[in-house]
Parts: sequence; C-alpha cells; structure tokens
Amino acid sequence: MKVHNLAFIDTETTGTDPSKHEIVELACIICRQVERSGRGPAIEIIEECEWKIKPKHIETADEEALRINGYNEVDWMFAVDLEKAMEEFAKKTQSATFISHNLVFDYAFIEKAFESTGVESRMHYAKLDTISIAFARLYDAPQADKFSLRALCELLKVENPKAHTALADTKALVACYKKMMGA
Repeated sequence: MKVHNLAFIDTETTGTDPSKHEIVELACIICRQVERSGRGPAIEIIEECEWKIKPKHIETADEEALRINGYNEVDWMFAVDLEKAMEEFAKKTQSATFISHNLVFDYAFIEKAFESTGVESRMHYAKLDTISIAFARLYDAPQADKFSLRALCELLKVENPKAHTALADTKALVACYKKMMGA
C-alpha cells in the first residue's frame, strides 16, 4: 500500500440503496504518497476529477436525496452516461487505494456501477475509511462526539462551503485526512 497512489472518492446518489438508486455525481482526487523519514507520508495531489452522471431511472429517486445533493435537470444537461464515467474513473484510479468517508456507502455504489456497466475496477484491493481513522485518532477529543464529514470539518477547521457536492466533499476529505495523519 505504501507505493500506491491514494484515490479519495465521494459519490452523490439518488438515494441510499445501491440496488435501486444511482450515482449522479462522482469525484476523486488522486494523491501521491511522499515518504518522510519517521513521520508517515506527505500527501501530494496529482489530479482532481469529477463527473456528473445522467440517471437512467430518476423516477426511483428519493426526493430528499435529490434536494440534499442539489440535483436538477439543468445542471445535469451535459452529464455523461455511467459507462463513460466508470471507464474514465477506472483509468484514473488504477492501482490506487480507495479512500472515502463512510466507505461502506460509497463503495457499494461504486461496486454496483462497475458491475452494471461491465467496466473492470483496476483499484488496489485495500480500502480506507476515514470515519474509522477519525474515530481512532480523535476518540479522546472531548468535542468529537460525531464523526460525519461535516462534524470532522468543524472539528479540524476545514472549510466546505459546497457540502454535498462530490468534488467539494472530496476536497474537504483530503484536507481532513492530511490533518488527522499529519500529512
């Protein structure tokens, strides 16, 4: 894992169930790990990527989910098909370690998207969940009673003015990770 790039990933979806809801926004920030003697790696951003994805079954969407992530037909007018997004995503994340905040949620949607499009994931098998990292690193902090991305941003003083958009949340995630890991 030490030699692999890190792929910080966030999805925005039409609901919480990957068997019936869809990804409508996908972002990843690819980072290089730069070795530092006795301190763990520094993290350098290589590339930022985001895709707005055309939903095929908007009729199954949860209205609350659409409200939270700001989905509207006008902003998604030039969105790409899921297959194109996943082909590009697979190339960008090749051999990278998957990192997200609430890994179970994001990975379930990514895994379903790879499966439904027939695109092969080329990511490294290892995955990191920043909720688990936050819990371990910040457990003793008296003000750390929640570990949502929003709570983590507040605790670590990370700005995220466009929360619930995939790229903004991914940028906030990278900043939180760097602070938690001293990277």
